[in-house]
Amino acid sequence: MNSFLRCKTPDLWLEQAEDNLSVLLIDHANCEKKAASTALNLMYRHVDQTEMILKLSKIAREELRHFEQVVALLKDRNITYAQLSSSRYAGELRSGARTHEPARLVDVLIISAIVEARSCERFARLIDILDDELAEFYQSLLKSEARHFLFYLDQAEKIANGEAIQDRIDLFLEADERLILTPDPDFRFHSGVPVI
Repeated sequence: MNSFLRCKTPDLWLEQAEDNLSVLLIDHANCEKKAASTALNLMYRHVDQTEMILKLSKIAREELRHFEQVVALLKDRNITYAQLSSSRYAGELRSGARTHEPARLVDVLIISAIVEARSCERFARLIDILDDELAEFYQSLLKSEARHFLFYLDQAEKIANGEAIQDRIDLFLEADERLILTPDPDFRFHSGVPVI
C-alpha cells in the first residue's frame, strides 16, 4: 500500500490525532458510513455490472459493520457521536472525475481505491501511537481495507476494457499527495497538515 501512495502521513497529523482523538473517531465513523454509501451508489448506478455489484454489496456490509464498531467505541469512551463537516479530501479527489461513462466509473473506482489505500496507510501509522484497544481495532481493519483497495483498482482495470488507466491513477495520486501534504484548517481522518 505504501509503495502505491506517493507520500506518507505527516508526523504533525499524527500528533494532532493524539490530541484530537474524539474528532478522529467521529470522523472515522463518518468515513465508514460514506464508504458504505459509495458502494451502494455504485450498485444503484451500474445494475448491468452483476459481478461488480455483488462484491460491492459485501463491501457495503463490511463498511457498515466497521461504522457500527467505531460508534460502539465512541459509546464506550463516552464520546457523543456528532455531525462533523466533511474534510476536503474525498470531495476534491472526486472533483477530478470525468463526467461521461464508462470513464466516470473508471475514475470513481480509482478514487475509491486511493481512499482505501490512504485509510490503510493511516491505520498503520495510528497503530503505533494509540492505546492498545484502538491499536488492535485498527490492526483488525487493515486486511479488509486492503482487500477493498485491490477490488476497486481491479474493477477500474476491468471496466476500462484494455484502455490504459495509469495516467488516471497518477492524476489522482498527485491529488492525494497534494491534499495530504498541504496545510488544512480542519483536522479530520483524511485531512492534510494541520494548521495550528
